[in-house]
Amino acid sequence: MSEFFLVRDDGFHPHDGAEPVVLAPDTDPDSLDGYLGHELIAIDFPAMTDGRGFSLARILREKGYQGRLRAVGGLIADQYAMARRVGFDEVQIPAVLAERQPQEQWLYRADWQVWDHRSRLAG
Repeated sequence: MSEFFLVRDDGFHPHDGAEPVVLAPDTDPDSLDGYLGHELIAIDFPAMTDGRGFSLARILREKGYQGRLRAVGGLIADQYAMARRVGFDEVQIPAVLAERQPQEQWLYRADWQVWDHRSRLAG
């Protein structure tokens, strides 16, 4: 088993070995214009309770970032839909997490485009 997997809407994929530019969660949003030309950006989530990376991803997409955006670090399956909604293309998870939260748990949240808590409450 590889050390990491990439989670996408169709399940687990072997880590592709690509070396992204990694942004810390406390990256100044005003500095993001300098990263728009990169093909792959990873945003670090030091803990599942640190949501600053979600905001950075959304801001990057709003600024026009067209490349691949990867979440790395402390995300769990329950956060996959949110990650996709703010602009992440994939989530990198360690193999030990893949054992605890198998592909089925991540795929359950892969309907991120239709799963919208706010619209369900309003309905």
